[in-house]
Parts: sequence; C-alpha cells; structure tokens
Amino acid sequence: MHKYIFKRILLLVPVLIGVTFLVFFIMALRPGDPAVMILGEGATDESVAMLREELGLNDTLLVRYGHYMMNLAKGDMGTSYKNQLDVMDQILVRFPNTVLLAVTGMFVALLIGIPVGIISAKKQYTFIDNFSMVFALIGVSMPNFWFGLVVVMIFSLQLGLLPSSGMGEGFVNLAKSLVLPALTLGTGSAATVTRMTRSSMLEVIRQDYIGTARAKGISENQVTHRHMFKNALIPIITVVGLQFGYLLGGAVLTETVFSWPGLGRFMVDAIKTKDTPIVLGSVIFMSVVFSMVNLMVDILYAYVDPRVKSQYKTNKVV
Repeated sequence: MHKYIFKRILLLVPVLIGVTFLVFFIMALRPGDPAVMILGEGATDESVAMLREELGLNDTLLVRYGHYMMNLAKGDMGTSYKNQLDVMDQILVRFPNTVLLAVTGMFVALLIGIPVGIISAKKQYTFIDNFSMVFALIGVSMPNFWFGLVVVMIFSLQLGLLPSSGMGEGFVNLAKSLVLPALTLGTGSAATVTRMTRSSMLEVIRQDYIGTARAKGISENQVTHRHMFKNALIPIITVVGLQFGYLLGGAVLTETVFSWPGLGRFMVDAIKTKDTPIVLGSVIFMSVVFSMVNLMVDILYAYVDPRVKSQYKTNKVV
C-alpha cells in the first residue's frame, strides 16, 4: 500500500511539469503586455521598459520557464506582477473559501443524489424512476453559471430571501451567502451521483445474495443499506471523488457569478491582467489538490471493499 501511494506521488511530477508548460506558454503567447496592464495605458515607454526588465519579461520564453521551474523546485511560486505579493500566501488565504464552497456543494449533491438514485433503482421503470432520470439529464446538461443567474433572480431579486453575492461575516450571514452558490455548484454533481447510484444499485439488486437476505427475514431497510448500498459503494465513491475534484476546479464560474472570494475568482482576475505567476501558482495548486483527492479515493477503496485490501496485501507478499 505504501509503495502504491509513493508511486502515485511520483507520477504527479510529470503531470505538474506538463501542466506548468502548457499554462506558461498559453499565458506568454496571449495578446497583451503585463507591464502595460499593471501600469495602465497612460504609462510612458520608459516606465514600461523598466518594469519589463524588473519582471524578467525581456528574456526568452524558455529562459523564463526554466527560471520559474527552478524556483518552483525550491517551493517558490513567485511574486504577483500586480501587487508584488507572494503567490503562495495569496493562494492559501483564498483556498479555504473554495474548499468551503466545494464541500457544501458536495454535501448538496450527496443529499440529493444518493437517496434519489436508491429510490430510482428500487422503483425501476416507474414514474419516479423516469422523473428522476429526466431530472438527472437536465442537471447534467444545465450550465452552472446559467442556473446561478436563475436562482439569483428568484431568491435574491424577486423574493429577497438570500444575498446575491459576497461572503457574509458571522455564522448566520455566512450560511445564507453559501446557500445559492452551493446549490448552483451541487446540482450538476447531484445529477451525476444520481445516475451512478442508480446504475450501481441495479447491478447489486439482481445478485443472488439479495434474495437470500430477504428469504432470511431481514427487513427491507437493512437489505437496502447493508447489502445493496454497501456493495454498490465502489463506483459511487469513484464518482464522488472525481466530482469533488471537479467542484474545486469548477467553482471558477460559480465564484465569479456570486463574487465569492475564492481561488477560482482570484485566478480569473489574474488571467484578465495577465498575471502569469498567479495563474501558474493557482493551476499547480489545484492540480496537486485534485491528484491528492484521487489518491485518497483509491486508498478509501481498501477500507470500503475488503477485496481491494487483499489485493494490496497479495502484491506485497509477491
């Protein structure tokens, strides 16, 4: 098990190199001069030239990329072009807000997706099942930013029940400001979780041991939770893990719509000003987090399914 985790961490290195390479060159080839964006259109040519020299923008792309990677190997993500602050410090300030939004969105997805998926599987081909699948199809197809604007119009502008943007201070205000972005972020994932839960449950329902459990007189609730749902967990955990990683990255649009002070909105603002260190640092940080989430999902398999754990032990013995 430890060797497997170590190999997964080593595989993260080429992934990060590829990600940084692509993002660095995309940002470098994008039209616009960071020095002009920082100083403004009214800046003199001399001040722009001095700032370009100070930021190292006069070097070739490969030289600048090499310098960035050497500094990154030392744990230095660089300094923001715009405010001259350390990139890592700014990311760490905003990332907890993104995690809070993603966790809340995932809670909404699980709260809706798992019960609906279980009921849909047990009521296969009924009106409930058909309605659930239509709901899931709409949820998967619906863009987050569009749904976010719709709920803002309904609950903020028309009803005046919830704030339309920002992150409130204090527990009550924070909870109110979380409702709409979490609902927006979690709806699409809820549809995916619903479809996977239904599919996994249908495979388990047809197994012989389910009929045996019922023949022993076990209640239907115990059959559903102990025998059906528990044995259908592996595919569901996979989808939940991937969806959580998606929510961390997919929060970009949601944070922008609701003016949420998270890492996604921070990265969008940096792209507008061509602040390459901020964009690179944010993408690298999110790539590491997404890889760690996938690794945790793989490790969780061993605790949910004893067969997976026995495979790790067998490989160790061999």
